[in-house]
Amino acid sequence: MMRTAWADLDGTWSFRHDDADAGLTAGFTTGLPEAQDITVPYPPESAASGIAEPGFHRVVWYARTITADDLAAAGRSEAAPLVLLHFGAVDYRALVWIDGRFVGEHEGGHTPFTFDVTALVAGGSEHVLVVRAEDDPHDLTQPRGKQDWHEDAHAIWYQRTTGIWQTVWLEAVPATSIAHVQWLPAGPTAVDLAVRLRGRAAPGTRVRVALRFDERHEDLAAIDVDAPAGATVLHVTVPVTRQRNGQAEDELTWSPERPRLVDATVALHDAGGRTVDAVSSYLGIRSVGVARGSFLLNGRPYDVRSVLNQGYWPDSHLAAPSRDALRREVELIKELGFTACRIHQKIEDPRFLFWADRLGLLVWGETPGAYEFSATAVQRLTREWMEAVDRDASHPSIVTWVPFNESWGIQHVADDPAQQAYSRALTDLTRALDPTRPVISNDGWEQQNSDIITVHDYEGDGEALARTYADEQARDRLLTGMGPAGRRILVADAPDRGQPVMLTEFGGITFQPADRRDDGWGYTAADDAQDWIARITALYDGIRASSFLTGSCYTQLTDTMQETNGLLTADREPKAPIEQIRQAVRGH
Repeated sequence: MMRTAWADLDGTWSFRHDDADAGLTAGFTTGLPEAQDITVPYPPESAASGIAEPGFHRVVWYARTITADDLAAAGRSEAAPLVLLHFGAVDYRALVWIDGRFVGEHEGGHTPFTFDVTALVAGGSEHVLVVRAEDDPHDLTQPRGKQDWHEDAHAIWYQRTTGIWQTVWLEAVPATSIAHVQWLPAGPTAVDLAVRLRGRAAPGTRVRVALRFDERHEDLAAIDVDAPAGATVLHVTVPVTRQRNGQAEDELTWSPERPRLVDATVALHDAGGRTVDAVSSYLGIRSVGVARGSFLLNGRPYDVRSVLNQGYWPDSHLAAPSRDALRREVELIKELGFTACRIHQKIEDPRFLFWADRLGLLVWGETPGAYEFSATAVQRLTREWMEAVDRDASHPSIVTWVPFNESWGIQHVADDPAQQAYSRALTDLTRALDPTRPVISNDGWEQQNSDIITVHDYEGDGEALARTYADEQARDRLLTGMGPAGRRILVADAPDRGQPVMLTEFGGITFQPADRRDDGWGYTAADDAQDWIARITALYDGIRASSFLTGSCYTQLTDTMQETNGLLTADREPKAPIEQIRQAVRGH
């Protein structure tokens, strides 16, 4: 969703650590003494921020002046008098003040939040914005993903990302405005739209929705719907009548091969027909599902060729180094021969999803895991996951949801009824929030009510991999016995319902063509580039020989700190000619 006017607050802010947690009593809420400059949105652990301090710092502070120019750029006017302050993501708990007056707080390190700051910026030409971020590295109830709880990164965990790591911006809106739009498919000939309002609909309010396919200069739909007086959420089913022609419906559907997007405008009109608010949006018309052991895209079996993407950058950690870098990431994944990526233990920057939508890449949406099972951990992860699904459900690129990975945070789910109940409940809650996508209850093993059965297997020998996944007898052995890593694939008497089976982590072959790290590792190792390509090819040949695997996900896209098992270096350079990697992945 986009408006024409907004003010980007990224750039130079004041910053300081607060290891004694004294800032609340020392007056930091009005400004920061002895501050350093930091470049937002890069985390202070990263070099890109200008701070580059990776140690343990539970509390940090930020400050910035909001100027009259910022408010003008945000579009403040008589028609748009409300000023909203948006944060893309702040890890983990954020408290916000303007001119020493408390604005609000948010908990959850990967999801956006917004405050109405109209009254706080009403007078004067400048205002001091202050943010306190708290991110306890020892608190394992926080959904943290791959961020290490040790001071130094170890094994498969990485340096931390504390505080602001996505864009901060101001936006001015009308008194009653559109706060959020969500698009979901409603069968082959319609889409469902939910419009969330800021404020309540006045009597006589109407919502107008228009869809246009610019690729063919074709108006697809225009519909006006009355809004009930006092409503805060409006639901509209928009028919796309041209899709009733079954012989031509593929001309409009979205897929990685043909990522067609439909432009949309959503407007509120008052009882006199005047436009109260309007936003631009887009959607992709596509369906995903499972049936008869296959993953379906637009009703047809689709072989998922995916790569695991940590979404981590050497100089900026979880924050992308630039907007262009996110586009290039999607382009590289496609150039390597993949049709999908599994964003691993991170709720990715929405600009990455924009490029996945526009360029054509399937994405698996996954929550960052907590590492403790407790009431606090359950509440925190559930709340943040609900916010993530709400934020991202409109993206046609996202084709499945993954609320758990490898039993992280539910370490005893194989035998503990409480952890089993939690895993089942969060999976079903995800389906309730979005019934249009498959949900994987626990990626890798120990699954109960997954729509897709997923397996993690780092066997390094291609022929051995081929034997494990050869045929239906092998499938039965896999699902009824002990799986790779000594874990059962199905637990709690979960039946095999004939779901699709995918190998969603494999490979992990380390190869360092230059600048070798002494601590670099992978699950197996190659001697040189030729051996590396041969090993990858053998693994893919084993997968292609399977009679039942419907998809795979190679570990991983890039080297990430001490994990040197990427297809690309940490700086996104291919370790062998891209053509050779693509041939190994695609088989031709």
